[in-house]
Amino acid sequence: MIWVSVLVTVAALYYIFHVPDAVTAGPTKTRVNYLRERKEVVYENLRDLNFDYKAGKLPETDYQTMKNSLEEEAAAVLAEISRLELTPSQKKSTQ
Repeated sequence: MIWVSVLVTVAALYYIFHVPDAVTAGPTKTRVNYLRERKEVVYENLRDLNFDYKAGKLPETDYQTMKNSLEEEAAAVLAEISRLELTPSQKKSTQ
């Protein structure tokens, strides 16, 4: 009877804590995919910032400072995306 209890306990613990390989292996994320996600986040932050400013939640100086910072980040992200997406023939023609 004790062995059955031990066996059931071990089986239950294995079932609870075992993580199959298919679950742990997520899709590989490239730098371009990361940058595209970051671009969407920055754009969403700009929309939220604009909404908060129009709603009167932010003073002009804070709005301009944050807006400029987000626009600079967006420009940097877009520039890096463009650089990474260039094909080899396009890279040769720009040099």
